[in-house]
Amino acid sequence: MNDRMKINSSHWVLIAALVASAYACYLLIEPYVNSIVMAFIISLLMFPIHDWLERKLPKHKNTVSLLSCIILTFIIVLPLLVVFAAIVQQGSTFSQSTYQWVTQGGINTLLEHPLVVKALAFANTYLPFDEISPQEIASKVGQFATSLGSNLVSISAKILGDATHFLMDFFLMLFVLFFLLRDHDKIIGAIRHILPLSRSQEDRLLDEIEQVSKSAVMGSFLTAIAQGFAGGIGMWLAGFPGLFWGTMMGFASFIPVVGTALIWIPATIYLYLVGEVNWAIFLAIWSIAVVGSIDNILRPLLMQGSAGMNTLMIFFSLLGGIQLFGLIGLIYGPLIFAITMVLFTIYEEDFKGFLTKQDNS
Repeated sequence: MNDRMKINSSHWVLIAALVASAYACYLLIEPYVNSIVMAFIISLLMFPIHDWLERKLPKHKNTVSLLSCIILTFIIVLPLLVVFAAIVQQGSTFSQSTYQWVTQGGINTLLEHPLVVKALAFANTYLPFDEISPQEIASKVGQFATSLGSNLVSISAKILGDATHFLMDFFLMLFVLFFLLRDHDKIIGAIRHILPLSRSQEDRLLDEIEQVSKSAVMGSFLTAIAQGFAGGIGMWLAGFPGLFWGTMMGFASFIPVVGTALIWIPATIYLYLVGEVNWAIFLAIWSIAVVGSIDNILRPLLMQGSAGMNTLMIFFSLLGGIQLFGLIGLIYGPLIFAITMVLFTIYEEDFKGFLTKQDNS
């Protein structure tokens, strides 16, 4: 009995030391967790290509992993650089056009529109704000247009800083990806060895992590690309810089509930107020029927494999993920929900007799 207690005590000491050291390791890698997680997820997406290369060069694992990383770089970085340059060019042209429109009296004409006059009158009558005058609005817009150039310089500097940070994270991710692809079998084997689960339970858990990781990336990012592309076409046909506003709609699609409406509703109102009624109607119909249907159809279709989660659970996993983790939460949220559901299923199976007894008692 004493020997048994001694063994149990030593086990608990070992577990406590392991938890403490694991937490210390987590603190060391915490600044780089997102890059590591993205490398893991991209390794799942890249593995078919990597596996094909590995069959062609079976004795050159390092070379195959390096080729996979190079292919990924060409797939992601080069198109991003081309799109970024076009966005900067179109954004600059749009800002200059806006400045000319404001300084040449366009804002005053807009404020004289009957609907704007009625809206201001309603706001001044019923809303608990200080009185809003058209002259004050025109003055504020004029000040903004005057400072637009300096604002663009600061925004460009921030974008450049963000781009530099993105490249650093990207190359760190590539570094991790190289080893994940090269040592894939060893890593999976080590995870299986450590997990205190049966082989079937391990298969179910690992398969679900792989499936949900893929579906989260495909569901969120491919939907954003599709909505940005469709929205950019609609904005271009309506007379706006298509690539610039299409990209903005792609980013807006990540925002739950509001989504791309954050872009196309103001654009539709603007077109209507300046007299382009037909184009305003077209943009509204296009955005609802085409851009909106992409989000309603494509995202659930791509994420339907997320551990049997229904639309409501997917919605809250995305919303909560963004709230807690930022943009990367679009992946973390569904992944946490899916792992939890798989663990609940395993719990239900292992404690089936106890749970059945509880139900019948």
